[in-house]
Amino acid sequence: MTRKTQVGLIFGGNSSEYEVSIMSGHNIYKAIDKSKFDVHPIWITNEGYIASEQESLKVLANAEYKIKSPHQVANISNLSELANFPELDVFFPIVHGNLGEDGSLQGLFRVIDKPFVGDDVLAAAVTMDKEFTKILAQRVGVCVAEWISIKRFEYEDEQNTKRNYNQVSAKLGHDLFVKPANQGSSVGVHHVTNKQEFDTALADAFRYDDKVLIEETIHGTEVETAVLGNDHPIVSGVGQIINAEGTFYSYENKYDANSTTSLQIPADLPEETIAEIRANALKVYQVTECSGMARIDSTLRKSDQKVILTEVNSLPGFTNISMYPKLFEVAGIPYTELITKLITEAQKRYEHKKSLLHKID
Repeated sequence: MTRKTQVGLIFGGNSSEYEVSIMSGHNIYKAIDKSKFDVHPIWITNEGYIASEQESLKVLANAEYKIKSPHQVANISNLSELANFPELDVFFPIVHGNLGEDGSLQGLFRVIDKPFVGDDVLAAAVTMDKEFTKILAQRVGVCVAEWISIKRFEYEDEQNTKRNYNQVSAKLGHDLFVKPANQGSSVGVHHVTNKQEFDTALADAFRYDDKVLIEETIHGTEVETAVLGNDHPIVSGVGQIINAEGTFYSYENKYDANSTTSLQIPADLPEETIAEIRANALKVYQVTECSGMARIDSTLRKSDQKVILTEVNSLPGFTNISMYPKLFEVAGIPYTELITKLITEAQKRYEHKKSLLHKID
């Protein structure tokens, strides 16, 4: 009998996207091909404790993401215990947000010498930082929204012009977005049009990060593309966000079951626009050195139909309403097959990197 691949499915964590991670883990656990893989759930609680497999299974079975552990740990340093799971062949991390998709967890996998699904260390770190993503995208000719970055030491200086709405709006316009540089799922993101909203938004954004981006608002349609693979990635078709509730695709829009926001797949757009969106997605995926997977988000500007990059999500959601798996489902890769492909790509990348190592005598 052929031995099944042993998969460590890591979910939870202590970021602001904890609940999304639980929902994603729940769906992956249900959909993974049990004829090929034995899944070992690894729940990282809010407090950073690695729960037992029995506890982890209970959470995934019921998606009870509000369960708290009695163990009090200030951070997720207990993740170093993953080195004590030698029977696992590959890790599938679905830990969103800081420490989960910013290169930290990926670095641990490299240290303990295990293959893992998703981007490697550099790509995870670069794509988590929205400013570095913009800079690299510009390098390959992909348009981005104009922005100003403000760091905490600048924000704490009351005389700094970057925290002055009138001076910032003179450069970027009165209609702005304020967002933490290193967050996902629209956490800490604010749309502002006046000084009071601007001041409130900056204060809130600095609750989540030490660097905040202030961007011009790009009015238009939000479009998303999914990418899968390593050296020769597959680019899905394009999905479109139909947002009936406000000015941007907020956390609530994305994950609230009662949201009136809908996903249109494939997007109802001209063929040349679809081609440009997909080509841009591939350029950005490759210049940021992504591998495994990523979702590339853009806005189709209403005034001139120009495609403007929004961000790169190196660990997209896998909930039952998430764009990434839905895009590939329409492209002919069902959820279960997509999971298998992601694990296979992780193992291929690991074997290739091992082949590059040369021992010095």
